[in-house]
Amino acid sequence: MKKKSKLNFTKPKVLWNTRCTLGEGTLWVKEHNSIYFVDIKGKKIFSLNIKNKNKKIYKINKEIGFLAHLKGNIFILGLQGELRIQNLKSKKIIKSIFIEQDLKLNRINDGKTDPEGNLWFGTMDNLERKIETGSLYKLDKNFILTKVDKKYRITNGPAFIDKLNFYHTDSSKKKIYKIKINKKNKIIKKKLFKKFTSKEGSPDGMTLDKDKNLWVAHFHGACISVFNKKAELLDRINFPAKNITNCAFGGKNNNELFVTSATKGMSKADIQKFSYSGDLFSVKTNTKGVLQKKFVIKNEKKRSLL
Repeated sequence: MKKKSKLNFTKPKVLWNTRCTLGEGTLWVKEHNSIYFVDIKGKKIFSLNIKNKNKKIYKINKEIGFLAHLKGNIFILGLQGELRIQNLKSKKIIKSIFIEQDLKLNRINDGKTDPEGNLWFGTMDNLERKIETGSLYKLDKNFILTKVDKKYRITNGPAFIDKLNFYHTDSSKKKIYKIKINKKNKIIKKKLFKKFTSKEGSPDGMTLDKDKNLWVAHFHGACISVFNKKAELLDRINFPAKNITNCAFGGKNNNELFVTSATKGMSKADIQKFSYSGDLFSVKTNTKGVLQKKFVIKNEKKRSLL
């Protein structure tokens, strides 16, 4: 049942007919006035400057789940089996950190920075079999990699409430978890926050607003749901796309929600019905988001690489 909500939002607007097979990884970069996102299967990064409408597409040689900003044109990319620091403009690869080299069929999926600027990301079986080879990792400011959680099928999120509390999802199990860690990155509490019904689709990418409401994309559900901290449904935004994959707040006043979608696994009838699947959307809201931090490198020697 929907709780009474003070939220207001516009009808979703198509910003870019990208027709992504698997659009993901929404990231607002304020200094570029741009929304960045990826097509995992298309091995592409897209950027759209919402001020001058300038569009760019960067091709990558591996499947890419997400990107996080460092400075200028330098980003950290979550690729199949690799975290890569790269200058998108010059194409110069600055550093590679290889991940799960023993699991050749795994790939990195979603990733975000926490309020301190550490990077968190999940892995999954790229064939999407019902096997639990996915894990959740943290890469800290000194490039120390920690496996924080395991036994996931399809990782998505995380969305950070604060530096020790966050939401994280197993899309295949249709479950969103609320997780608390200690300062040593050990999980001290993990509980089920929300389980989706088959009619609702699967919980995918997500983000938080300033009031700590959780905005969750529905893969196979053609919508975004907004839940309060008690997991009560506040509102729902319907989209003309079946597979809604990720969302991030941004724009001039940080009140615009940018949303990716996917055509993956859709039938011809589905594509006819949801004709904007795979495109990038924008929704103006009466709330504001929590801006994602840059990935911070503490070690001066490593920082000088940039």
